[in-house]
Amino acid sequence: MLYNLNAGLWQNCVKIFTSKEYMNMLFEGLGCTLLISFGAAIVGVLLGTLVAIVKIIPSKGPLMKVLNVICDVYTTVIRGTPMALQLFIMAFVIFAIRGFPMEIVAILAFGINSGAYVSESIRAGILSVDIGQTEAGRALGLPYSKTIFKIVIPQAIKNVIPAIGNELIALIKETSIVSMVGGLYDLTLVAKILGGGDKLASFLAPMTVVALFYLAIVYLLTFVIKLIERRLRASDKR
Repeated sequence: MLYNLNAGLWQNCVKIFTSKEYMNMLFEGLGCTLLISFGAAIVGVLLGTLVAIVKIIPSKGPLMKVLNVICDVYTTVIRGTPMALQLFIMAFVIFAIRGFPMEIVAILAFGINSGAYVSESIRAGILSVDIGQTEAGRALGLPYSKTIFKIVIPQAIKNVIPAIGNELIALIKETSIVSMVGGLYDLTLVAKILGGGDKLASFLAPMTVVALFYLAIVYLLTFVIKLIERRLRASDKR
């Protein structure tokens, strides 16, 4: 029985990879997954950087105190609630507008979620930079903002790249739930469609193929992150 199952899996996987129709469907789903993943990553990094900077700036005046409270509430709520729930709220409550692009909804939902985690990684990276660097910048007459942006953050980037890379990898895998809100043709939905079709009549083969797609994306991304880390370490030795 196990032999027959493996034979059926292999035959169906070959059928998928040799079918132009199936591969076109998979590449279309891959495009949607990558669009949402990297769009959300950009939103998450920008939002996370902004939140991290607000949280490390010494609170002077009522405005900064209010911003600090908003950022604390944001990170607490986003990290304390499920991603699926946040996606549903964005799709069916906040952007429940007829004809509104679901890709943008998904990018914003995943980007806002990612920003909460990225902000803590960046904040930790900034705080890991020796306080003497900040004091040196201030001693040279640089204002606090220039000290942070020109001295501290460039050094912090080297510390946070692994964490940001891990967050991006997690983000790519999390996007597998986007089909739950409808209107989005991602890799996971393609696997469901192929598995429910008459020609394959099995979810095992398409799910296996989609898993290989995700593994390839993650492996490539991991390779790029390691390459960047090596370049940065090499620049430190000069």
